[in-house]
Amino acid sequence: MSTAPNLHAHDASQSDISRGMVLLLALGTGLGAASIYYSQPLLGILGTDLHASDQALGWIPTLTQLGYAFGILFLAPLGDRHDRRRVILVKALLLAAALFASSLASSLALMLVASFVLGVVATVAQDIVPAAATLAPPARRGHVVGSVMTGLLLGILLSRVASGFIAEYLGWRAMFGIAAVAVLVMAAAMQRKLPRFKPTAHMSYGRLLASLLTLWRQYPALRRATLAQGLLSVAFSAFWSTLAVMLHDAPFHLGSSVAGAFGLAGAAGALAAPLAGRVADRHGPEPVTRLGAGLTLLAFVGLFLCSGLQPHAALWALGIGAVVFDLGIQSALISHQTIVFGLDHASRSRLNAVLLTGMFIGMSLGSALGNAALAHWHWQGVTLLAAVAALGSLALRLWRPATCPLAPAGR
Repeated sequence: MSTAPNLHAHDASQSDISRGMVLLLALGTGLGAASIYYSQPLLGILGTDLHASDQALGWIPTLTQLGYAFGILFLAPLGDRHDRRRVILVKALLLAAALFASSLASSLALMLVASFVLGVVATVAQDIVPAAATLAPPARRGHVVGSVMTGLLLGILLSRVASGFIAEYLGWRAMFGIAAVAVLVMAAAMQRKLPRFKPTAHMSYGRLLASLLTLWRQYPALRRATLAQGLLSVAFSAFWSTLAVMLHDAPFHLGSSVAGAFGLAGAAGALAAPLAGRVADRHGPEPVTRLGAGLTLLAFVGLFLCSGLQPHAALWALGIGAVVFDLGIQSALISHQTIVFGLDHASRSRLNAVLLTGMFIGMSLGSALGNAALAHWHWQGVTLLAAVAALGSLALRLWRPATCPLAPAGR
């Protein structure tokens, strides 16, 4: 029987959180979120093994991200109603099972089913982030959330590096099997170290889900954050879900390990997430959201203008662009989460569920639209799509709240 202490959310926020706990939470979010991106550098070799076209393969990341949005919407709110520690452990075990199932898929249809289920339970990452916000003292909440989100973001980006490298030498099935074992090890560490959390909501599951709409209507800041981050996610996913296919084709003819290595460039940008959290703590998150959207727009406009370069120069442009837009998107995400976590401490799981549902709807749209743009308008179409989405996000963040159409009627 576990000896983990009981811990009330309000009491937890009054004491500091150890560096070891922050590291454990960061690793947990990283492994959870990485699970939905392992397939992206593998799409080129998956097509050969599963006998699928490039357009059909685009449904693998699309369904994974739709599953993630589904899981956030219908499962993440449970963190307010149940012991968040138990929710995390159950989801981690289910995630390991889904990864094993992916490694055994023998057809595209089975891979698509496994991908959707994997996305649903990979939302364990978004149960860990509200746990970090609850354990952190208010004065350090932005920094702690930023540190944990660094783990999540590095997991997303480095997953492509690991996936491409392992698949190149051991095969794509080995990649999913290794990932499943890593999640099981993470679950064991969480079971030993993570404290229990007292529920902050005591309503029925139906009322819990209905309260998501209430929160959406109640907080204009939540609506603006969700829509702005969702648009940035369209840009993010359009790039990463098409990169491997683009590099696999002429004129590059590069393998999965090279496509995955671009995650290193993005990881350099993600390392700035704790800095974004510190700035948000000191000066407020609003300026950081604008800076993040602006950097993303700048990066994709640059990639659009560089799309006609020779292959060697184009690869350098892709690497630099990945650093800049990942820095922008991750900084905006940290700041948006800081905004929503400060709205209502008793509803953090649900607030996070609304924000992340919008984000991963944007991810799935970006994947689908990005693959369509690549098929019809080539790489220029992908980068133009991403630039337009980033422009929309920046416009939303620059819109003054007093005149924003998202504000409640009568205000």
